[in-house]
Amino acid sequence: MRAIYRTTAITLTSLLAGVALVGCGGGDDEPAQKSADAMLDEANTRMGELRSLTIEITNEVGDDTVTWQMTTDLKNRCKVRNTFSRSGTLEQIRIGETDYVRPDTDYLEAWSGNDLDAAKPNVWAKVPVSRSKPGDGLSQCTRPFESFGKATKGEATHIDGREALGLKVTDPSDKEGAYTFYVATEGEPHLLKAVYKGGGDGKQLTTTSFSDFDEPLDIRPPASAEVLDMSDVTG
Repeated sequence: MRAIYRTTAITLTSLLAGVALVGCGGGDDEPAQKSADAMLDEANTRMGELRSLTIEITNEVGDDTVTWQMTTDLKNRCKVRNTFSRSGTLEQIRIGETDYVRPDTDYLEAWSGNDLDAAKPNVWAKVPVSRSKPGDGLSQCTRPFESFGKATKGEATHIDGREALGLKVTDPSDKEGAYTFYVATEGEPHLLKAVYKGGGDGKQLTTTSFSDFDEPLDIRPPASAEVLDMSDVTG
């Protein structure tokens, strides 16, 4: 599957790349006694141990907005919804080696010359995961939690009713951008939210929220009557 439409200055790749974790070093047991780097390192480790979670990203550049939401087992079972302010909505259910993809009319109109030409708006298309390619708008169920930059402690706050500490991060490769990661300071050291503010002409704002940690998943394929099997369609 190959998407040729691109919203201005926004791609799913940039959304996902903008929310990697920071981590290095060790620390004491209490959050107040740990360094910012140690807190993020601990959050990095804990997030990598999760069996399931929900991630929601809203990326804004000027009047262009993309919202991306995924509930996932972090392996091969996930449900995704992409909403583009200029080009409609694309939904995806991935179960094992099969993708179920449902574009709306606006999204289909932004595509051409690809192997979804036979797809119908608002109807699920069944395609093999092996057909997925970088840049086609589809998501992997896996989630890397990587490290970069240098962290310093910010302000205490509450995120979804949980106490958290904002940790500010600078990335040498992005001198005009600023990250703030909010790590829970009560209960499990989950990463609860990440905010990226980009400088320059883009004026980018990316907000990533994490929730439903280790909650049971109910991800099923669509009813067969709602599915157009495109396994044999070539593009």
